[in-house]
Amino acid sequence: MPARNLTARFCEAAKPVDGKQVSYPDTQAPGLELRVSPGGRKTWTFRYRTRDDQRQARITLGVFSDEFDLERARREARKARVTVDDGGDPAETRRQEKHRARTQPIRTFDDLAQAYFRACERGEYRPRKRKKRQSSLDHERAVYDRYLKDSVGRWRLEKVTKATFRNFIRGLIDAGATTRANRAHAIARQMLNFAVDHEERLPANPIAKLAMLVPEAARKRVYNDQELARLWQGITSPEGLRLPAERRRNRGDKVYVGPAMKIALKLTLMLMVRRSEVAGMALAELNDDRSVWLIPGERTKSGRPHAVPISPTARAMIKEALELHEGRKTRFVFPHPRADRSMSPNAMNHALKGVLYAQGIDDATLHDFRRTASTLMTSERLRISPFIRSLLLEHADTGGGARVSSSVYDANDYLPEKRAALLQWEGLLLEIVGVRERPSNVHALSRA
Repeated sequence: MPARNLTARFCEAAKPVDGKQVSYPDTQAPGLELRVSPGGRKTWTFRYRTRDDQRQARITLGVFSDEFDLERARREARKARVTVDDGGDPAETRRQEKHRARTQPIRTFDDLAQAYFRACERGEYRPRKRKKRQSSLDHERAVYDRYLKDSVGRWRLEKVTKATFRNFIRGLIDAGATTRANRAHAIARQMLNFAVDHEERLPANPIAKLAMLVPEAARKRVYNDQELARLWQGITSPEGLRLPAERRRNRGDKVYVGPAMKIALKLTLMLMVRRSEVAGMALAELNDDRSVWLIPGERTKSGRPHAVPISPTARAMIKEALELHEGRKTRFVFPHPRADRSMSPNAMNHALKGVLYAQGIDDATLHDFRRTASTLMTSERLRISPFIRSLLLEHADTGGGARVSSSVYDANDYLPEKRAALLQWEGLLLEIVGVRERPSNVHALSRA
């Protein structure tokens, strides 16, 4: 194909030609190409000619995704171009880097952690048969940096035992980290599994059979109608809310929820999706009339694409969100205010917590939105099929017969049924929060 100035929208829509692999060269970064396989898989490659022997060569920079988008591909291509201009060979440079990484000794737990993160980011280590999502890795790295690095990071791997690690976890619990101690424990166990299975650095995982020291019960919190109404009002008009003294920070007692954040929180409740999915909503994921939102597998917990029907009310909310950043060039419905990426899911947690604290609603989280919507859907108020409810929640075991039948032999997406269910849930929700009037249950009796 002739070179063109590639755009994000073009790359999202690029397809193979006549069922054959096709390459789309970029004019802004010479040598960069988007290759689309016959099956639709997209990869970034860099073509160049070596200075010594004028040999044509090509290297793969990465797989096209939200994390490896057009901008990042251009940056990587320009780095490779500098190597070529300096007389080097990017392919040889990459081989040397891989060799150094393989031969670099892993002595301490911190050496192991850094090797683990590198292997997961490249997709070389896939403990659940698929590459870890970037958001999961970011969370793991944050937990490691906060709870493990300064203490466990200095330990020699041979010195890690069940007893020493149990004592370390007890120290975290004594310092007030309860469920976070469990998260640190789980991440350390994954890293030591990596040391055994992938690096062959240890003969066995010393904490493989160490049980979590903090018991955790599955959350069952469901918002009642009064709490939903107060929450909706608090998100809509937070100006009148005040934080209790024990919850105040640098901003004083005020609760702040920005215009875009208000919409994102309401959509999370209305569409029954995860916070990361709403925060990362991209324009390319919406169809032309914005009646369907197709979340790609790279952004879902299951790793499978998830089609979400968009009601007229939700569509109007998305339109309002887009108007908030009109004139700004961005790929996202909810862009970060200062960076070229989407809103942080953690910012959504922070905003909702302010509303919850100010209203005195206890033991509640953003994830409880999904449980509340799910419970009300299948209750006697709506009587929606658990099968359709599970599809909306994007759960692998949908409850519609044997799991293998649903996942392997059933190719339907049940979009009409999902749309009808979401419209019913939206109607009930808007009645509960006072946006729509509830139908009266009082009926006039006709005269005999």
